Amino acid sequence: MREGLANETLKRIYASVAGHYDFQHGLITAKSDQRGRKMVVDLAVKPGDRVLDCGAGTGSTGVMALRKAGRDGHVTFFDLSEQMLAVAREKVARTGIQGNADFQTGDMTKLPFDDNSFDVVLSTYSMCPLYDPAKGALELYRVAKPGGRVGIAHSTDPENPLLKVLADGVESVAWRLQWLSMGCRSVEVFPALVNAGGKVLFKKHIGVPLWPFLVLVIEKPGP
Repeated sequence: MREGLANETLKRIYASVAGHYDFQHGLITAKSDQRGRKMVVDLAVKPGDRVLDCGAGTGSTGVMALRKAGRDGHVTFFDLSEQMLAVAREKVARTGIQGNADFQTGDMTKLPFDDNSFDVVLSTYSMCPLYDPAKGALELYRVAKPGGRVGIAHSTDPENPLLKVLADGVESVAWRLQWLSMGCRSVEVFPALVNAGGKVLFKKHIGVPLWPFLVLVIEKPGP
C-alpha cells in the first residue's frame, strides 16, 4: 500500500477540486461511487438514527442518510476540508431539513467525539486518502454505539491477480497526478474491524474492474 499524503497536502488538493469533485469522481468510477453510497445508506441507516458521515466531502452520502434518517434523525458531516463541506452545506440546504444536520472539520484518525456516540457511522471513499486507514476505521468503530452500524466503501485491489498488476500500474501513474488521484489508493480496513469484534452484516466488491470498491457494513456488538 502506498504511503498516504500529509493532511496539509490533502487539504490543498480537496480545496482545489471541491467545485468539481462530484463530476470527477463519478466519471473516474463510472458512477459506481453513487452505487456504493446508496448501498451503505440503505443497509446501515434507519429512520430516527443519529448518524456521523465521516469524511463527508461534498455531502453526497450524508444527504442520502439525512433523508433516510428523517425528521427524527440527525447527521453530522465531518471532513478535513472546509471547502468540501461548503458544497455539502449547499446540498443540505436544498433538502429543506438542514436543522437536522451539523458540520465539523477535523482529522478522521482523531475524532473529537465520545465513545459510543452514534447509531450509525459512515465513510464512503474517505478511508482511501488516510495516512493510517486502519486507525481511521477503528475511530469510526469507537464512536459507534453498541448495537450500532459502521458502513464503509473504499478503494481496494482487484481480486483477479492479473487485473491487480494492471491496476497497480494505473494507480502508479495516477499517484503522480495529485489532482487526479486526490490522494486515493487501495487500502484495507476489514481485518482491523473484525479484530475489534465487529460483526459482518454485508461485504461486497463493486465498481469497474481496475478500480473496484469494497462495501462493508459492520455491527458493533451490544453489551
